[in-house]
Amino acid sequence: MIRLTNTLLATPVLRLRQTAMAALVAGAALLPLAGWAQGSAPAVMVAQPASSFSAAVATDWMQLDLLLVQQTPGFSPPVAARALGYLGLTLYESMVPGMPQYRSLSGQLNELESLPWAQPDEPLHWPTVANAAMAAMSRMMFSNASAENKAKIDQLERNIPIKWERDFDPATVTPDITNRSETFGRLMAMAIMTWARTDGGHEAWGPLRRSRQNYVPPSGPGKWSPTPPAFAPALLPWWGEVRPFVLKSAAVCEAPPPPPYSEDPQSVLYKEAVEVYKVAKQATQEQRQFALYWADDPLKTPTPAGHWAYIANDVLKQRKADLAQAAQTYVQLNMAMADAFIAGWRTKYLTNVLRPVTYVQLLIDSNWTPELMPTPPFPDYPSGHSVQSSAASGVLSQLFGADTAFTDNAHNDRGWGPRTFKSFKAAANEAALSRMYGGIHYRNAVVGGQVQGECVAQQVLALKLKR
Repeated sequence: MIRLTNTLLATPVLRLRQTAMAALVAGAALLPLAGWAQGSAPAVMVAQPASSFSAAVATDWMQLDLLLVQQTPGFSPPVAARALGYLGLTLYESMVPGMPQYRSLSGQLNELESLPWAQPDEPLHWPTVANAAMAAMSRMMFSNASAENKAKIDQLERNIPIKWERDFDPATVTPDITNRSETFGRLMAMAIMTWARTDGGHEAWGPLRRSRQNYVPPSGPGKWSPTPPAFAPALLPWWGEVRPFVLKSAAVCEAPPPPPYSEDPQSVLYKEAVEVYKVAKQATQEQRQFALYWADDPLKTPTPAGHWAYIANDVLKQRKADLAQAAQTYVQLNMAMADAFIAGWRTKYLTNVLRPVTYVQLLIDSNWTPELMPTPPFPDYPSGHSVQSSAASGVLSQLFGADTAFTDNAHNDRGWGPRTFKSFKAAANEAALSRMYGGIHYRNAVVGGQVQGECVAQQVLALKLKR
C-alpha cells in the first residue's frame, strides 16, 4: 500500500494531491494549453491531453532502458521483466491524468491502493511529465548501473526536450508548467518505487536475501539437479513468491501438469527426450537460427522480455503512435511479461522436472550435451520463453491486431536481422519451439508454457483501463 507523507502532499511547490479520477473531467474539457475553459465556472487553464503528443519520449526511454537491462549486472530474465513492468506502469500512471478516457490502476493491482493525482486546475505538459518520471524510475531501477550508463540517463533527460522540440514548444511550455510537470513525474516514480520495494523481488541481485537459507533441490527420480557444463546453483528459486502485478496470486494461471516421470521407452517423457536429443543433434540450419535468435541471453541481449519490448517499440514508431497509446501498450505488455515469469517460476519450482540433458545422459547417451547453448540453471517445466512470449503476443495481438505483420529488428546489431513475422503469435510460437531446437526443453514444457502464458495475457487484458 502506498501512503504518501503529508509533507510531500502539502508542499506548496508541488500543489499535488490525491483526488478522485473524476476531478480531471469535472474541471473542464481538455483544451489547447494556451486556452481557457469556458462556462459559468471560474476560468482555469487546462492542458492538452497526452494523445496530442507523439510517443517519442516513451520510445526513446524504452530504448535506453533496454540497453540498461542488457548491460546492468543481475538482470536475469525474471528480474528484467519485473523492471520493465514497473517502468511501463510508471509511464502509464504519470500519463493517465492526461488521458481522460482512462483510469488509474491503483485499486486494481495487488496492494496498490493509492497514487498521486494532479490538480485539474494546474496544467501539466505530458511529455515533460513522462521525461521526468522515466528518468527518475530508470535511476532507481538501475541503481547498480555503470557510471557511464547512469550518465546516459542524465543525458537523455536533458536532450529529449531539444531532440523533440515539436512536443516541447517553448511558446506554450512555460517554466512554471515545466517545473510542475517535472515534479509530478518524479513524485509518481517515487510512489511506484515505494510500492515496488515491497514485492519481494526488489534488488534480487544484492545481499538482501541473506536471511534465506540456501536452496536445496528436492531429490528423487525425475527431479531437477544442476546441469553441465557449469553445474550452477538454482536461479531465483523463490521468484514464484514475488508479488505479481495483476494475477491475484501466481497460482491463478497454472500450467497443465507435465507428464509423469518414467524411464519406459514407451512413455511420453522418454519419447520427448529422444525428440530433443535428435533434433538438437540434427537441427536444420533454420532450426539452429531459431534457437540462437530467440536465446536472448542476459548481459548479451535485453533478455526475452526486452526482445518483445523492442518489438513493441518498433511497432509504435511505425504506426506513429501518440504518447497515450505508448503508455497503454507498455503498461499491459510489460506487466504481462513480469507476471508470466512469476507464474512460470512458481510452476518450475513446484514441479522440479529434470532437464533433457540430465535425462538423456542417464538413459540415452551419457556423453551428450546441447551444442548450441548451455542449459539454464533452473527446472525444466514450463519453458519460461514459452510462458513469457505467449503472454506478450496475446497482449500485442489484442492491442494491434491478431493478423499484424511486423519486422523484428531486435538483433540487427548482431547480424541476425531484420526478420519479418506474419503475426505476433507466429513469432511467439517460434520463440517457444526454439528452446526445444536448442536442446534445453521437452516439447511438453513448450506447450504447457504456452497455455500458461495465454492465461496471463487474458488476466492482464481484463484490467479496466478505460472508464
